[in-house]
Amino acid sequence: MSSSPPPSEAPLSTDSEKAPSYVKLAMRNMVRQGSKSLFHFALTTIGLLGLLVGLAYITR
Repeated sequence: MSSSPPPSEAPLSTDSEKAPSYVKLAMRNMVRQGSKSLFHFALTTIGLLGLLVGLAYITR
C-alpha cells in the first residue's frame, strides 16, 4: 500500500480572498449613502408602525 495525499485537497483560503458577505456589503453601502439610507429606514419604520396600528384599530 502506498500512502498518497488525498486527490483534491484545496488549500485554506484567507479572508482577503473570500467575497465579502451580503451583510458587509449592505453596511458599506449604507455608510456610503448616509442620509438616504436613514430616510428610507425611517419611512419603512413609520409605514410598518402605521400598518400595525391600523390593523389593531380595525380588528379591535
